[in-house]
Amino acid sequence: MPAYVVNEITITDIGRYREYAERMPDTLTPFGGIFLARGAPESMAGELPSQRIVILSFPDIERARLWRDSDAYQSLLLIRNAASTSRVYVVAGDNLDKFVN
Repeated sequence: MPAYVVNEITITDIGRYREYAERMPDTLTPFGGIFLARGAPESMAGELPSQRIVILSFPDIERARLWRDSDAYQSLLLIRNAASTSRVYVVAGDNLDKFVN
């Protein structure tokens, strides 16, 4: 079942964040991760969660966790944490049929 990592990010140091953003995509490939969306959100209803949203897709939650814990990503996470604040969570794709009967 696919898994989606959602990042709600507020950038505090654009220069350092750019370094992170340029190097981060290469960390996804070994784990089957891809970008689904990244950029500034627009409100359709309610308050925006942050100034930047990034949504990643992985084949499953285990691979999303392996990516997050990988040495390659952990070294970049130090840069991201110094250049931004964020809320990050993972959610498994699910079969809606089990909720709608």
